[in-house]
Amino acid sequence: MIALERSYSFAASHLYRRPEWSEERNVRTFGKCANLPAHGHNYRLTVLVSGEVDPETGFAVDLPTLDDLVRRLVVDRLDHRHVNDSVAERFGPGRQIPTSENLAIWIAEVLSGSLPDGVRLVEVRVGEDDRLGAVYQP
Repeated sequence: MIALERSYSFAASHLYRRPEWSEERNVRTFGKCANLPAHGHNYRLTVLVSGEVDPETGFAVDLPTLDDLVRRLVVDRLDHRHVNDSVAERFGPGRQIPTSENLAIWIAEVLSGSLPDGVRLVEVRVGEDDRLGAVYQP
């Protein structure tokens, strides 16, 4: 087995807020991330997959196939959108807070079931900027 790393980028906004909490508690817990209407990032998404190297092609995964999956299932859904609204079933009001940690887990769940046969998702990294990111290894 060998691992292959591929990076993507998207711009999105998100809001950290619990509707059942007071304004004071939201601000105390989430700081500026609770400011209405939201704030945004230029995210960097890195996906690490593993598989056997195909002796004919030399590839562990077909990059156009991987790129298409990540684009359709993740990037197109989030790019230039508000994460809380775009993935409302997961990050809408009263649901999970769209932190880098929770985004990485959601992305891993979305991609895991769609990868080609013989390809395994090893790791998902979501970076909000150069100083903050999360790594999830399903």
